[in-house]
Amino acid sequence: MRPPHPILPLDSSLFERWTDPISGVTSHILAEQAAPIQQSFYFVNTSFSSDGRYYWFYCAFPPAGSANQGRSLGVVDFRERTIAHFSETAFTDASPVVDEHTGEAYWCTGLEIWKRRPEPDAAPVFVNRFPPEIASNRRPWRLATHLTFSADRKALNIDVEIGSEWYIGHLPLDGGDFVLWQKFDRCFNHAQFHPVDPDLQLIAQDHSIHPVSGKSIGYENRLWTIKRGHPASPIFPDPLTSAPRLVGGNPHYFNDASRIISDERAFVGHEWWSADGSHVWYVHYGTGVARVPVGGGSEEVVWRKPMLSHAHVDQGENWLVADALPPEAPDKHQVLFYNLATGKQVEIVSHLDQIPPSLSRYHVHPHPQFCLQDRFVCYTTNVRGRVDVAFVEVGELISRTL
Repeated sequence: MRPPHPILPLDSSLFERWTDPISGVTSHILAEQAAPIQQSFYFVNTSFSSDGRYYWFYCAFPPAGSANQGRSLGVVDFRERTIAHFSETAFTDASPVVDEHTGEAYWCTGLEIWKRRPEPDAAPVFVNRFPPEIASNRRPWRLATHLTFSADRKALNIDVEIGSEWYIGHLPLDGGDFVLWQKFDRCFNHAQFHPVDPDLQLIAQDHSIHPVSGKSIGYENRLWTIKRGHPASPIFPDPLTSAPRLVGGNPHYFNDASRIISDERAFVGHEWWSADGSHVWYVHYGTGVARVPVGGGSEEVVWRKPMLSHAHVDQGENWLVADALPPEAPDKHQVLFYNLATGKQVEIVSHLDQIPPSLSRYHVHPHPQFCLQDRFVCYTTNVRGRVDVAFVEVGELISRTL
């Protein structure tokens, strides 16, 4: 088992140890609170500085705000062993991302992107804005689902939703003009820059809500890529035909009706790039975790586990972490680790209590992700009766799945 990262003091008063009563896996939960609700970042976004000194997380102060807007950022300084909250970082969606090299956090608010260093006396710095002339007096529902850096570190992606229009593009970090890649008349979001090619993004066809009627509009073909200067293209251009079956509506939307699908492209989601950019990974709902080569090819189901909601793979593609949140089976809400080499799994959290309805607006899902050079998994937990951030050592998870 590898020793803990030297900057993450697991035995300090910053953490509370919690051992799962069934699996025996030990998690380390933040003991100090800067906010009543503390959440780990969405699983595709970096939240640590590369040296492990600074860790950023979401903060919420019920009843204020929601997952769409009103949460703000907190940071742990593991060297000084302090925790702080910065109210000026109020952000939209899951936009925050951390520059691993500097420890700075970037976030979206309104039409703008801002950044801030982690030191308590630092001030927010303006980065760039979406053109007001395109917004045309309209307020954006989102500027970016989750910001990612281009491979050349010159830009941040945005997937703007305003009214019934969607804009995929990027904003230069030097304050240069917005670059439009493509405008859509249906929902495309969850944009992520390719880790190697600065002119390529992964985008997702997604559910949306009509801004006037409130009607939920579903998607038929989830996974797409877009090359700068070219129209977006589907990863699966042909139907993935299956026997017709009834699937539930989107649990994030009020009274969203069930529907019948016969094309599996409408039943995948929560996608992300592999670290080398050779594959797109995703959850195939009702089946498990899968991947597909970026240049085209067939789906490869890597972990058959029907009830998974979100997943993440390490940089070497040796292990997976996931959460299972089936709405029809609240007794089976879990956080899990899977060893691809041995085909064995272990429960990080064998049972998560359901989140109270009053907190559902904050999108309180575990969203586990590998972090700190794959030495740890961070995730959101509620096992202590509060919503907070937890860490588990990957070395322990490997030893339990040999």
